[in-house]
Amino acid sequence: MKCALAAVFALFSGAALAQSAGMKGMDMKDHTGMDRKAEKKAEGRAHSATGTVKSIDKAKGTVMIDHAPVASLNWPSMSMAFKAKDKKALEALKPGQKIEFDFVQQGKDYVITKVR
Repeated sequence: MKCALAAVFALFSGAALAQSAGMKGMDMKDHTGMDRKAEKKAEGRAHSATGTVKSIDKAKGTVMIDHAPVASLNWPSMSMAFKAKDKKALEALKPGQKIEFDFVQQGKDYVITKVR
């Protein structure tokens, strides 16, 4: 019985390690609260968040933001890239700047529609 339990534990531990290794490139502080059903249901709806600008890629039209939890999507705090609806708006942003922003989901992308 002990051997069977040990084998099951080893099997699940290995699967968990393999899964976490596949997420190595993701920069999320805590993604346990993410709710994919809430995300799908919220697609196209506006959401508000606060965060700190980490970096800006003007060529891609994206900004990396370390944001606070987003209750409307059941998201925890994390760092992620957002696309800008208006690439010119990126010119006003600077790394380290604290912002409030609105965004919508468009397919797999999250697009900033307003920055305050």
